[in-house]
Amino acid sequence: MATHSTLSRRGRLAAGAAAFVASALVLAGCASGGTTTAAGGDGEEASYGEISVQYSWIKNEEFAGEFYAYENGYYDEAGFNEVIGISGPDTGVAKLLSGTVQVALSDAASVGAAIAEEEAPLKIIGATFQKNPFTILSLADGGNITTPEDLVGKTIGVQDSNASVFAALLNANGIDPADVNVVPVDFDPTPLMNGDVDGFMAYLTNEALTVELAGYEVTNLAYAENGVPYVAETFTVTDQYLAENRELLEAFLTAEIKGWTEVFQQPVEDTVTLVEQYYNEAAAESSEGLEAVFGALDPEKTALGIEAQNLLISTEETEANGLFTISDALKEQTVASLAAAGWEVSVDDLFDTTIIDEIYEENPELIDYLP
Repeated sequence: MATHSTLSRRGRLAAGAAAFVASALVLAGCASGGTTTAAGGDGEEASYGEISVQYSWIKNEEFAGEFYAYENGYYDEAGFNEVIGISGPDTGVAKLLSGTVQVALSDAASVGAAIAEEEAPLKIIGATFQKNPFTILSLADGGNITTPEDLVGKTIGVQDSNASVFAALLNANGIDPADVNVVPVDFDPTPLMNGDVDGFMAYLTNEALTVELAGYEVTNLAYAENGVPYVAETFTVTDQYLAENRELLEAFLTAEIKGWTEVFQQPVEDTVTLVEQYYNEAAAESSEGLEAVFGALDPEKTALGIEAQNLLISTEETEANGLFTISDALKEQTVASLAAAGWEVSVDDLFDTTIIDEIYEENPELIDYLP
């Protein structure tokens, strides 16, 4: 039966991930992926053995679809003996290149940076989030940043790992960086609530909810709607693994589609209960005090997080084409957003969505994920 395991430490989106992958590139050419594939024939079911999947973040609602894939046996049906889900935070880039994991739930910025700066042989083969989840969070009775122009003259808290993506927001909107006072912060939005900063770089599905639940009226300047649209929670693999394991990846993505369909079709409270189960298991297994660092999972915030992320996952394009698909227009927008951050890559450098497209051609019934 497919199972899951855990690993963790704080660090979120490492937009500068390319700085860590140079040594891994040496190993990438000889990394075979560590997975045995045996396609079935004459009615025999395929058996793909074990694969490891790096999660971008701790085991919370961001991976609810994966949890349903475990619980409902979708990985088992797909032919996997074990799917090892590894908790982040981690972009997965270095681990992919070293062959430590076979699939990473990463993001276009981290993958694009590695390709642009290190010529990393990586491809995005699908994306859970169709919309960039980043926002500049502000208090309605404070900075109240509603437009990019409102950033001028303001003090904005930006995590070091997100500096390049924030620079892309300024660049895309023609704002001189000298006109904005950027100060380093961690991922805790307390500086915003204390009035130390006017705006705070946050996730719509995380810190924005934390501040709102603390009783503050908030304003969000969403990156996706202000010149920096790109895909996130991307299914990313190496070029070599893609070339050698197409049937395996088709089976894996099919299981993922089925898992994420459950997120949209099951009651939110049931999904919250499932997420709590996996979070608590990860906390119990963690040697680094997961719950001590992040606290017990808040069911109210988890429910709001599920609702918020579903708005990033489901769009008119996914309703028409299916979950994880990436339209040609969105690919171009993603590449343009990366260019604004200083990473020049082409659509063909970054994406290969032929497998996800083939899945829906062969199984059109999977397109209908909405209840």
